[in-house]
Amino acid sequence: MLEDNRQQVIIDDTTLRDGEQTAGVVFSRDEKIRIAKLLDDTGVGELECGIPAMGQEERASVKALVDLGLKARLITWNRAVISDIQASLDSGVDAVDISLSVSDIHIEQKLRKSRNWVKEQLKVALDFAKKNNLYVSVGGEDASRADLEFLVELMSIARDLGADRFRFCDTLGILDPFSTFDKVSYLAARVDLDLEVHTHNDLGMATANAIAGIRAGARFVNTTVNGLGERAGNAALEEVVMALRHACNIEPGIDTGRFVELSRLVGEASCRPVPDWKAVVGAKVFSHESGLHADGILKAPSNYEGYDPAEVGLQRHMVIGKHSGSHGLGYRLRQLGVNLGRSELDTLLVKVRQLAQFNKRPLADDELLQLCQERLQVA
Repeated sequence: MLEDNRQQVIIDDTTLRDGEQTAGVVFSRDEKIRIAKLLDDTGVGELECGIPAMGQEERASVKALVDLGLKARLITWNRAVISDIQASLDSGVDAVDISLSVSDIHIEQKLRKSRNWVKEQLKVALDFAKKNNLYVSVGGEDASRADLEFLVELMSIARDLGADRFRFCDTLGILDPFSTFDKVSYLAARVDLDLEVHTHNDLGMATANAIAGIRAGARFVNTTVNGLGERAGNAALEEVVMALRHACNIEPGIDTGRFVELSRLVGEASCRPVPDWKAVVGAKVFSHESGLHADGILKAPSNYEGYDPAEVGLQRHMVIGKHSGSHGLGYRLRQLGVNLGRSELDTLLVKVRQLAQFNKRPLADDELLQLCQERLQVA
């Protein structure tokens, strides 16, 4: 369990693996290289960069990333079978995730095997990986629905055979932060093996669950840029990092000033444009319209902003629309080179609100200046 704010958290970003598994998303090799370089430049500690067992093209892409000589550790995803691990070795990586189905639902209905079969599968695959000097994360697929005592048994086997960590996967995104905390705490208290949390967003709680897992003692956390991933996606890199910094007072050592650049790069490469309202990196998440908020922001930004927009590469915008007040209106006009007295602002504000109501949107600068011109002509 997290005792203080000195806990070291390592970001394992899986944009190039789980992110690319978003239905319909394909990254070219050049795009993978650009994304990997930028993730590395921001200080992300580990990149899950592909599935070499998919074939020669995937292995070549992974090898191209290895050849970049990045500071970040490159890790690949593998089934717990020797042929998959060999494909990763052939790609040049020195770290692998070995994935096992660990819930009885998956063991019985997908694999049609037994718990003992899964344990033997782990032993054989892990033994091969460690004999080849690989760093190993043992991935517990569907761990959120698995029997906790069985997970303890698997983790104990993994630890004794030299695994470096265990990945607790909420594969279906069905947990809430409280149950995530309880499950991860339970495992952390029973087995001396680093834990990693991998959360999905099917119920909209991937970031919250990732933070809960870290609070419970996990040292590694999986993310994707913009929250890409299977179905509803994974925990978003930008959200997890900013939550760690501002909600948990944990500094993950990431250059967040490049988040918008990174988000837009991945948005373009994935053909999934970033919504304006996307948390942390959306173009309009630091836009202010309502009179009360605009007035507070103009007096001191910390009144209505949890952190400076420049921290993630954004800027503040004052929007003029139906809910604007005279202070926000006057501020925007001064930016446009127009100075009006209070009575003139109050009169103009009525026109602004009427036009915004009619158009069902904020006013563009040229519309605002046109209203000012009309007001001056009347006067």
